[in-house]
Amino acid sequence: MAVGVFDSGLGGLTVLEAVRKRLPDTAFVYLGDSAHAPYGVRDADDVYDLTCKAVERLWDAGCDLVILACNTASAAALRRMQESWVPSDKRVLGVFVPLIEALTERQWGDNSPPREVAVKHVALFATPATVSSRAFQRELAFRAIGVDVEAQPCGGVVDAIEDGDLILAEALVNSHVEALKRRMPKPEAAILGCTHYPLMENEFRNALGPQVKVFSQADLVAESLADYLERHPKMKGPGTESYYLTTGDPKRVSDKATQFLRRKIEFIAA
Repeated sequence: MAVGVFDSGLGGLTVLEAVRKRLPDTAFVYLGDSAHAPYGVRDADDVYDLTCKAVERLWDAGCDLVILACNTASAAALRRMQESWVPSDKRVLGVFVPLIEALTERQWGDNSPPREVAVKHVALFATPATVSSRAFQRELAFRAIGVDVEAQPCGGVVDAIEDGDLILAEALVNSHVEALKRRMPKPEAAILGCTHYPLMENEFRNALGPQVKVFSQADLVAESLADYLERHPKMKGPGTESYYLTTGDPKRVSDKATQFLRRKIEFIAA
């Protein structure tokens, strides 16, 4: 039975690696929309249209459950998709909620009123589109009060990672952390709100300092997915094979994915 994992490019591979390790007997179909990456500089309607098209492709591949391993898609499109587009026999889930549950120390399904939590000052690093959507702050407000969130739009980081220019990516990370610290000098926690950013997690940690607790998404999403499938086993779709799809050039994307994960990855055309 197969589960779909979607990202605008290669960043979602960090989530896929974690969920494959957590659920080794589950087939996964990954779709990276590299032809239209990055999503972080697109408007909400554009992100919505591209995300719907990608999710439909994964449904066609036998994935009744699709994880949006793209924070921009989760922020700009997910709520609209769930409210008016996703049919009753399919599910589309995002990556924000597991992160916020970990930050606020709330269990899945805890629908009690928002309450004060230990962390009061949170730095959010995300794409410009994710930051402008304020989706993180909206979801956080359902669960916690009294938390000051300072968001930093990290322009250029995704492009540098996708291009394999990690020297530029590190320089941009340092610049964005410095810019945020001018507005919030002492964050207690930092959210890496893009699935590309775990590839630069050490650089974020070094720039922020050891006193800042850094939340990265992959393992949190993996645990949340395992819990969801245990409660909803019928949402594993009829697909049985694992493979990688791309809207970009398969050879070029395969080479970059292999460089990302340091093992051979073969993409095929979507």
